[in-house]
Amino acid sequence: MARILVTGSADGLGRMVAGELIGQGHEVVLHARNERRGDDALGALPKAAGVLVGDLSSIAETRDVARQANESGRFDVVVHNAAVGYQESRIETVDGLEHVFAINALAPYLLTALIERPERLVYLSSGMHESGDVVLDDLQWVRRRWSGSRAYSDSKLHDVILAFAVARLWPGVLSNAVDPGWVATKMGGRGAPGDLNQAHLTQVWLATAPTTPSGGYYYHLRPHATHPAASDSEVQGAFLEVCGSLTGVPFPG
Repeated sequence: MARILVTGSADGLGRMVAGELIGQGHEVVLHARNERRGDDALGALPKAAGVLVGDLSSIAETRDVARQANESGRFDVVVHNAAVGYQESRIETVDGLEHVFAINALAPYLLTALIERPERLVYLSSGMHESGDVVLDDLQWVRRRWSGSRAYSDSKLHDVILAFAVARLWPGVLSNAVDPGWVATKMGGRGAPGDLNQAHLTQVWLATAPTTPSGGYYYHLRPHATHPAASDSEVQGAFLEVCGSLTGVPFPG
């Protein structure tokens, strides 16, 4: 039995992942952005071991989620599932950051840096990351004309960059990224063509399989091609440096 944290598990794919893991007998801690959603998550998954609460659009609240996680005990696995989608308007967070980047990319960086190092890390990406750009000097979309889909694609590329950087820098940790497919969740929309019953299974597999590789990008349990920038160590280093500067927390190791 593993002890597993799933971020963004109040609904959608996160709840599906958490429910599957609970059904397999694992000790699963949920995460929600506020107390109400946390109560709803525990109501839907009453066998969960608990819930961490904090809005990942806020650096201070994300730091507090990491504090809650560490105080609850070491996790074997952290699944970074929380995200917002591709139809967002440009909104600035309490820290003055563009919110798609803040939630989808910066929060996983900060939680990875602050939560006691687990054995496995799983990062939720998207097939849209392949059209993403590495524009580290305009992460906040100040210079570029806003596009919700492009901002989402960039953030999902950032997640793969982070996953591959962790795999390279922390060889004792299995770190991978996942494309769940375009499925009919609240984020994906009702018309999404993918198989919702399959969308969460790769995350579950990477979290629990007896032997899994590290530094991969997976779609429906199989390795899949990814954006070439994700494997570039200079790009990885530059991304980690920018995130460290924005949060005040340099990447460990």
